[in-house]
Amino acid sequence: MDLREMESEYTSRKGKKVLIVYAQQEPMSFNGSLKKVAVEELSKQGCTVTVSDLYTMNFEPRATRNDITGALSNPEIFRYGIETYEAYKKEALTSDILEEQRKVQEADLVIFQFPLYWFSVPAILKGWMDRVLCQGFAFDIPGFYDSGFLKVCALEGKLALLSLTTGGTAEMYTKSGVSGDFRYFLWPIQHGTLHFCGFKVLAPQISFGLDDSSEEERKVMLASWAQRLKTIWKEEPIDCTPPWYFQE
Repeated sequence: MDLREMESEYTSRKGKKVLIVYAQQEPMSFNGSLKKVAVEELSKQGCTVTVSDLYTMNFEPRATRNDITGALSNPEIFRYGIETYEAYKKEALTSDILEEQRKVQEADLVIFQFPLYWFSVPAILKGWMDRVLCQGFAFDIPGFYDSGFLKVCALEGKLALLSLTTGGTAEMYTKSGVSGDFRYFLWPIQHGTLHFCGFKVLAPQISFGLDDSSEEERKVMLASWAQRLKTIWKEEPIDCTPPWYFQE
């Protein structure tokens, strides 16, 4: 690559906005190191990086009627999905939800950094998804999957990437392993949530086997993540359809 091509590539990255939704309570954890690597590498590229540190923010994970600031459309029978849909249209959601929606709206790439809990995301991150990705903002009926609002709101498509850690080894998360193929547990998160809302989903970054990994092995994982981020904007999204998860 000559100097002109390098300058062109840097210019294309510069101005990109990245949101990291971070769900790990210990700053000195390996998840904290992965988050730090992402912030440093993407900032070097000229990206604007915002971190929603959910534990530090004391983010409220419970989806309740307190999320609506105005009058309920049906005060007799509370239906969270209906009430937040109506509240979104009236700009009557609480400020913490609106702030996170603004961050998502502005981002070209959203990275979710978290440890795997029971084949899923930590409760605080699940609550973020429940409350922030509400109907009207992230999707509608119709208006989901390839027509999801988070695709429609971005000229080049809004990207999402799961960066997660496991205690179990990579061998455990194969089709013949005791936990089954890792793609199985990605289905409800990547497909049922992110793709449903219109995100273009990049391949996950999974750091396996932290319970038994050595310091050198952890350094290799961090270096691999940093190296991948150098070319993240050139990556193509996965084919977020059932065959990617269950047949390949």
